[in-house]
Amino acid sequence: MLLLSWDAHGNWRDRVTVADITTRIRGLDAEVPLTEEDGMPRPCVVNLDNLATVPRSILRSPITRLSAERMAEVSRAAHLALGFPLPCTSA
Repeated sequence: MLLLSWDAHGNWRDRVTVADITTRIRGLDAEVPLTEEDGMPRPCVVNLDNLATVPRSILRSPITRLSAERMAEVSRAAHLALGFPLPCTSA
């Protein structure tokens, strides 16, 4: 799972939002490829079509921390998965 909740470091939140990480690579716009260079044990993808809110207690030790560039790809894929327009703008 990729932790998406921006404030998950705080203890006030019992549940956090995550995206599935899988080795089933389908080439979807809502997927972000990850490799050993990202710190993963084998090639896989973050699947932003599969978001969930889960109890913080199920999280274990992190495997890796993604780069800012890779997280920008995650943000783009999340926008596409949720049908939000790109680029992301705020008013």
